[in-house]
Amino acid sequence: MTTPHKISLAGSGRRTQAGFTLVELITVILILGVLAAVALPRFADLQGKAREAKVKAIAGSMRASVGLIKASAMANAVSCATATGTSVSVEGLSVALNHCYPQALGGFGTGILGAANVTAADGWTIVGGAAAVGSLLTINLSDAATPANCSIAYTSAADAVTPPVLVTTVSGC
Repeated sequence: MTTPHKISLAGSGRRTQAGFTLVELITVILILGVLAAVALPRFADLQGKAREAKVKAIAGSMRASVGLIKASAMANAVSCATATGTSVSVEGLSVALNHCYPQALGGFGTGILGAANVTAADGWTIVGGAAAVGSLLTINLSDAATPANCSIAYTSAADAVTPPVLVTTVSGC
């Protein structure tokens, strides 16, 4: 008796599937959409937070400068009872003083702005400032949505026992 011949189906025209089905593609797109909807609000206001951090960093630099200038003045035996007309030299910069604290001068490279190394290149605009005791100097961050709401206000020392006042505003950065 002879054995029947087996017919092989290999190479008979069957094709293997390559790629993704429409359902798989739609599922991936939906998952990506949900992830984007959750993640996007977290990253939307990064510029505002960066501007806020910049204001706080410069304010910290100004606070540190006030302490450094006061210590330098005292180390150099500057009379803190003198309201204006005195100065102290720190790293080659002459800083004008009001009662041993930096003046609120309205120019970059002088007074508190010079002591804290704040420059126009950093994106700040100056409002006010003077050599007189108790003068108010405000610097606004130019690229903020509302520059006046993204600012630092420095009021120079009123007398020998009252240090300068530094106020930051970050409600519109």
